[in-house]
Amino acid sequence: MLRPRIPRIGHALHSFRRSFHQVPPLVHDFREGVPGLLSPAGFDMAWTKYQSLMCSKLNDLTAGGPWENSEPKDVAINFARDPNSAPIFNYASMAHNNHFFFQCLSPNPPEMPLALKTDLEKSFGSIETLRREMVVTASSMFGPGFVWLIKERSSKKYKILCTYLAGSPYPGAHFRRQTVDVNTGEGSGTEAYKRMASQPPTNTVGAHGAHARKDTLPAGGIDATPVLCINTWEHVYLPDYGIGGSGSGGKRAFAESWWYAVDWNVVADKADVKGSLPMAR
Repeated sequence: MLRPRIPRIGHALHSFRRSFHQVPPLVHDFREGVPGLLSPAGFDMAWTKYQSLMCSKLNDLTAGGPWENSEPKDVAINFARDPNSAPIFNYASMAHNNHFFFQCLSPNPPEMPLALKTDLEKSFGSIETLRREMVVTASSMFGPGFVWLIKERSSKKYKILCTYLAGSPYPGAHFRRQTVDVNTGEGSGTEAYKRMASQPPTNTVGAHGAHARKDTLPAGGIDATPVLCINTWEHVYLPDYGIGGSGSGGKRAFAESWWYAVDWNVVADKADVKGSLPMAR
């Protein structure tokens, strides 16, 4: 007679754990992949599987604490300057960055709104210059990360910004210093990080003395808003484009294809460009 298999208590508890951080729905239906950019398998790897992993890890580290129900962006910014909370920052920032990347894609990319085109040309001279700079920058990155198009809040000018690994483009997360690396596992321990998440982050990097202000930008900091990004992590482009060792394919081909899958209406909205109308053909 077969004995019924009773799950261990640890697995049973895990199955009933509340999961506040979940894979968010995308506006567009990419079940058949991102046309011209990612195959169905490539999309499944880069979004469904990877985003699920980031959310699962973030749940493990924040469950039971005050940040378990917060948006990944807010979690990342709040823990960015706490050197002991690197894993919390990494998973939260990656969850946000990857979502941002897919938010800006469309299966039927619209024409760039005229108002956005005019706005961008003030900073780059031409849209072709912007395209070339984004593609070359992304394909030249030595290591995984993101290439962002950002808009400065004061000057309203656009610039290109690179962040490596899980780096964040937001001013509140600049000048992050970490002593624990989620990639190496040095100093790791889920329970320890959950305890950290239940307490306010230290955010002491760059602060000096009792009169130090934590709300000011660090030296070199840019008060800007991200409006577009391309994800250059290997798991995003390798399944469909390979390493490009033969002179074709690879990250450069992925970056070239990405440009033609951008949802420019989403970019215009993020850039807060008023009166955006489709370009005349």
